[in-house]
Amino acid sequence: MREALFIKKNKDRWLRIQQTPSADPDEMASDFTQLVNDLAYAKTFYPAGKVTQYINSQASKVFLDIYRNKKEESNRIVHYWKYDLPLTIRKHHRVALFSFAIFLIFFSIGFFTSMQDEEIVRSILGDSYVDMTQENIARGNPFGVYEGGTPFYNFMGLMIHNIKVDMLIFVSGIFAGAPSLYIEGNNAIMVGTFDYLFYQHGLGLDFWLVVFVHGTLEMTALILSASAGFILGKSYLFPGTIRRLDSLKQGAKDGVKIMIGLLPVSAMAAFFEAYVTRLYNDAAVITTLVVVLSLLFVIWYFVVYPIRLGRRSRHLINEEEI
Repeated sequence: MREALFIKKNKDRWLRIQQTPSADPDEMASDFTQLVNDLAYAKTFYPAGKVTQYINSQASKVFLDIYRNKKEESNRIVHYWKYDLPLTIRKHHRVALFSFAIFLIFFSIGFFTSMQDEEIVRSILGDSYVDMTQENIARGNPFGVYEGGTPFYNFMGLMIHNIKVDMLIFVSGIFAGAPSLYIEGNNAIMVGTFDYLFYQHGLGLDFWLVVFVHGTLEMTALILSASAGFILGKSYLFPGTIRRLDSLKQGAKDGVKIMIGLLPVSAMAAFFEAYVTRLYNDAAVITTLVVVLSLLFVIWYFVVYPIRLGRRSRHLINEEEI
């Protein structure tokens, strides 16, 4: 059978599976079986054809849907953290990498422009905050700002603030992702400027070991919230082969999945800032350990584990083909 005839014969079914995937487990299994058969045929007769790549992509998506929906008796919350969120993160790793690059660029802008003109520090952070920090540095307690207030009230206020900012970054992504980029860039510039404020007093390393007790998780949530906003904007601007509305729905669904996963991350960042960061003078070993463990968690759960899970799913698909 010629490739054009093969495509014509099956095109409607493929588009139906792609655009309106079934939620019924039996129908999903049937669709997957048919796609695997089509893929085997295409690999045999059109190994280098684009249709082979297309069918493989659709079979992968259906398989992952089945994979997510099997074992209904298991704890759905555990299933979300173990499979749904990591696979969604993996699906959009390139967007997350783009968001991370944006953060680094604007962080560098904040740091190096402050180095050229120290008045920028005051214009961004405010005179009162800069004066207070410099007084703390002169007294030998550079990060004293984190020791003030009641920990519980600080925790509640910081958690609400962090979640509000993260949600704003995500929701505003509907406007082509531009507001998400602006908010992320603005926050990154502030962090870069804040870093320079300590760096110029020889406290560059201390900044990373103290501020990133909570900053590791807080910045991770910021970067991934911006990623969710970019996903939302991209789904509408670049729908691909499906209807724009369907693409937007899928982008919103993926974005919400990511944002739900970031809620405890933002809450934990607020907890660390309220209760742990203030210990940097009395328990430096503990605060340093928190920084290291937070960094390892972020790298493992948001980078390494999703990649390994994605490879595992592709391996299982190949086994099904055999």
